[in-house]
Amino acid sequence: MIVILKEKSEERQLNHLTEWLKEQGISLHMTKGLHQSILGLIGDTSKLDINLLKQMDIVEDVKRVQEPFKNANRKFHPLDTVIPIGNTVIGGGSMTVIAGPCSVESEEQIITVAESVKGSGAQLLRGGAFKPRTSPYAFQGLRNEGIRLLLEAKKATGLPIVTEIMDLSQLELFDEVDVIQVGARTMQNFELLKQLGHLSKPILLKRGLANTYQELLMSAEYIMASGNENVILCERGIRTFETYTRNTLDISAIPVLKNLSHLPVIIDPSHAAGAARFVPSLSMAAIAAGADGLIIEVHNDPQHALCDGVQSLTMEDFEKLMKHLTVIKNAQTACLED
Repeated sequence: MIVILKEKSEERQLNHLTEWLKEQGISLHMTKGLHQSILGLIGDTSKLDINLLKQMDIVEDVKRVQEPFKNANRKFHPLDTVIPIGNTVIGGGSMTVIAGPCSVESEEQIITVAESVKGSGAQLLRGGAFKPRTSPYAFQGLRNEGIRLLLEAKKATGLPIVTEIMDLSQLELFDEVDVIQVGARTMQNFELLKQLGHLSKPILLKRGLANTYQELLMSAEYIMASGNENVILCERGIRTFETYTRNTLDISAIPVLKNLSHLPVIIDPSHAAGAARFVPSLSMAAIAAGADGLIIEVHNDPQHALCDGVQSLTMEDFEKLMKHLTVIKNAQTACLED
């Protein structure tokens, strides 16, 4: 349920209303806009008398929210959420690019790639320390050592780091990680999501291979309901009948998720395509469609990468792509202003 407040409401009236609602066991989420403020009511609102609420002097209107996700719902929070990370932000129309190798392989590799992608304009560094692989015999990542090497790359370049967590037991290893990624296979690990909700750092939440928009938003809700509102949604392609690409990029996820939620939406074109030659086109399409950013795999030697080299851009190709993305972003911004 949302309560739309009248303009220039008195503080005394607001305090009276919020105290009364809390006595009813309702949690509150206040959003203050330039001309209108909204009070989001979370909990069992079935016992509240809508007509009684509407009669209060401070109240403009009352509406029930049918969707099961509340904290992530744009009706509760009309303004875009903007998440600060280091010297950059994600959300609110930004074009934030996260780039780096699928997997951390060595100190020389990760620092070389970090310096290169930063020089090309990336604002955050990605790199896998723990790697979920389909085969138990494939490279599983450097684990603890991988996180240590990411932190070395951060020291060398100043780039905040993004890396994936796979299990609750790994959580203490992520104390110095700037953004914790929850992968597609882990999207519905609800116990993990609840614990991530007790943190204050940003969580990059990837959509599962066969999950709906609502299921993605409900996973975000698990994190937010535990207190962490710094959630970034990521569309990384879904499984369809098509086998030519690794997955099928659902470009419609961008406008749909932005319509349903205030949370930032970024795109992973590397996992969607599964082939480096398709990554530039998908990246440009995502920015044109209004994505808040991209997470792209870049490697200094893709042919000899230990993980997903076929979908990784070379450092030179990434530099070219960043120039094209700037043009696309400028054109998209100009269209919105018109």
